[in-house]
Amino acid sequence: MQLTTQPTGTPVTATYWMSHAWLGTHVEPGVLLDVSGGRIAGVRTGVGTPPPGATVLHGLTVPGLANTHSHAFHRALRSTVQVGSGTFWTWRETMYRTASRLTPDTYYDLARATYAEMALAGITAVGEFHYLHHAPGGTPYDNPNAMGEALIAAASEAGIRITLLDTAYLAAGFGEEPNRHQTRFSDVTADAWAERASLLEGDDDLVVIGAAIHSVRAVPAGQLATVARWAQERAVPLHVHLSEQTAENDACLAAHGRTPTRLLADHGVLGPGTTGIHNTHLTAEDIELLGASRTGTCMCPTTERDLADGIGPAAALQGAGSPLSLGSDSHAVIDLFEEARAMELNERLRTHVRGHWTASALLRAASADGHAALGRPDGGTLEPGAPADLTTVALDSVRTAGPVPRLGAEAAVFAATAADVRHTVVAGRHIVRDGRHTRIEDVPGALASAVAALHH
Repeated sequence: MQLTTQPTGTPVTATYWMSHAWLGTHVEPGVLLDVSGGRIAGVRTGVGTPPPGATVLHGLTVPGLANTHSHAFHRALRSTVQVGSGTFWTWRETMYRTASRLTPDTYYDLARATYAEMALAGITAVGEFHYLHHAPGGTPYDNPNAMGEALIAAASEAGIRITLLDTAYLAAGFGEEPNRHQTRFSDVTADAWAERASLLEGDDDLVVIGAAIHSVRAVPAGQLATVARWAQERAVPLHVHLSEQTAENDACLAAHGRTPTRLLADHGVLGPGTTGIHNTHLTAEDIELLGASRTGTCMCPTTERDLADGIGPAAALQGAGSPLSLGSDSHAVIDLFEEARAMELNERLRTHVRGHWTASALLRAASADGHAALGRPDGGTLEPGAPADLTTVALDSVRTAGPVPRLGAEAAVFAATAADVRHTVVAGRHIVRDGRHTRIEDVPGALASAVAALHH
């Protein structure tokens, strides 16, 4: 069955035949998947040949991938920030300059192309950590959510789901007013942030409106609970950059006499609806607090190494009870397979021991646990009732050619890259077919144009 592009929200009925499919614990050959209303209606194994009318997906099909942490405008920084040396803090100055040039229209163009790149990489849902709210200087747009709505529209056009994590960003540091770059991020108070964020709406199950605390340095301690309550009352995801840099920890200890994790715990921010981003420089008590509260952890290994942030204690966090997910963050690359194996390989470098996670566990972090962190706990599986989100990886590329996988997901996690994705299906819609985006004809051209517009 050849699917045509359908408007967002239109129920989809289709049948997909997968030459190989990862079913959570193992790989099955010859799997038939029925879609109704954008969800999986049935899964049949042992179907040796595709029946008439079925769309054929050759390769290894896995659940659609979830990119738990994204800053779409950082895509414009790729390569330009690789010149010379420096630290996270010098990189941040370049990021500020790029942010200052964005308008709702140029942000839409850049995000649309970036999200299309994600679709080509097998990503079916993105968590957009959004703090670029106002015009330069801090003046609100006539539509106070013009920038957030541009991101929602961009994701819709690119064909992927979005959890817009509208972010409270109120200060430059502990006791410091926003600097000239940060004024367009700030709503001044958490109450004003909540009033603006409450105007955002998701129009269907492809859009979730969540919340974020940029960091403990960017939201005064007395206002953390306001943001947390907003998310908790709505039962939506709450994310927070946490202990990405040792300088943040030192400043928090100086200002409050406690670690950022303890500060968040003391103000009611931690819990199963919350995800800490990075969680890199933690004490043993921090790890215990995060695990005991079931607060999630989103690791972003390609960004963490690109910015020389450090290697976070992922294995210890998971062992303590913190679910792990993955994100491409600054988009130094957009490749969830790379993020998954980097988490394992980083841990090998840190401990000198191999095999901390199985390929299946890493794939769950890139799919099911990521979808849960984005407010879709039923996503990331190939089971009846789950969203019909699929990613198919070629098994005949120079990276993946070899024995056909019979037992596990190793071919995808430890060999494939985003370039090996051949099909991406979102809510039953065939968004990427045979390695080409079905809605945006020239994704590289769209990226080049959108980035160039910010560097003129």
